Amino acid sequence: MSLRSLRALCLTSFFIADVRDGLGPFLGIFLTQRHWQPDDIGLLMTTGGVAGLLATLPAGFVTDNSKNKRALLALLCIMITVSTLLLWFSQHNAVVALSQIVSGISAAFVGPLITGITLGLTGQTGFNAQMGKNEAFNHGGNFVTALFAGGIAWFWGVGGIFLLMTFTTLLTLCALGAIRNKDIDNQAARGMKQSVPQPVPGLSVLTKNSALLITGVTLLLFHLANAALLPMLSMRVAAAPGAINPGVYAAATVIISQAVMIPVAIWVARRIDKYGYWRLIMLALAIMPVRAALAAATNAPEMMVPVQILDGLAAGILGVVVPGFIVSLLHDSGHVNAGQSVVMLMQGVGAALSPALTGMIAGSYSFAIAFSVLSLIALVALVIWWRGAPVLMQRSAHGALQTGAD
Repeated sequence: MSLRSLRALCLTSFFIADVRDGLGPFLGIFLTQRHWQPDDIGLLMTTGGVAGLLATLPAGFVTDNSKNKRALLALLCIMITVSTLLLWFSQHNAVVALSQIVSGISAAFVGPLITGITLGLTGQTGFNAQMGKNEAFNHGGNFVTALFAGGIAWFWGVGGIFLLMTFTTLLTLCALGAIRNKDIDNQAARGMKQSVPQPVPGLSVLTKNSALLITGVTLLLFHLANAALLPMLSMRVAAAPGAINPGVYAAATVIISQAVMIPVAIWVARRIDKYGYWRLIMLALAIMPVRAALAAATNAPEMMVPVQILDGLAAGILGVVVPGFIVSLLHDSGHVNAGQSVVMLMQGVGAALSPALTGMIAGSYSFAIAFSVLSLIALVALVIWWRGAPVLMQRSAHGALQTGAD
């Protein structure tokens, strides 16, 4: 392992945090302030989510076969930034839709590429530890940029976030340039021990692996419940006249959750072998119904503190544990990034449908009803994971032992 490239990977994870999601929770505020309705914004977010969804499987296949993952990731960061900057110049329906489609497609490649680069640098032995560092730096990046975003929104409005994103993109490109391409073992990045040519994996990686299927369905429901909650919280504040600055509120929600995710990611990475993948994922799933129920209970702005603390706990766990679990499921198969993309595809289905579903319920009834529905969906995900314990715990225990033995 190259210490220089690993450090550069950590910095990449730090800076790319602000690039990958475009405007993130500020998109809803930006469009709400320009007289867009919640259901229209939800459908627009779904358009970008569907585009990213269609790109998810190709992203995994491309990552498995890419010989220069670093350069590909740099190109995608540029595309996300340029497409997001289009929104500043025009909020016409076609322009906004195009921006979200390009951003969605490009963002779909980021996860598999980061995972592939990490596995190519560390191999399976050091993967969990490095993913914990990646996630900690990623959340740290979100935390710091959210602080800057809050200050920018306070003094110059949400429009200033565009400049912040451009700056972090430049820093991301510098960090990527410090990763040496020769340090990335492209065979190890596919989950192989030996440099043996491997064909592009097909969809059988999903259909023949019951644990992967259960994981995908569970995370589909989790993200269906989770993806729209934060932007809808921000939109609820933006729609309430005379409350608080919605840009500052959105920044505060991100700051709280990211501050929690940093220590959680480090803690989880060190305890996977002790507790196993299944138990840690079960813990994260159990948090989501409570979080959505709290959001439904009251529209008091201060309620976002416990809501976002819970978000930090769940996301901090899943961000480290899920990639490691998939690596253990597909160990030495050459299908690791394709397997990641299969699960990401199913997560993307949930995330893409979440804004439209939540926006329509909020528009027809209320935000409280919408958040209650999200809580029920999260409970279904929890039950599916619990009932899949016989298969999942066996795989979880095997993966933890195998990782420790390699």
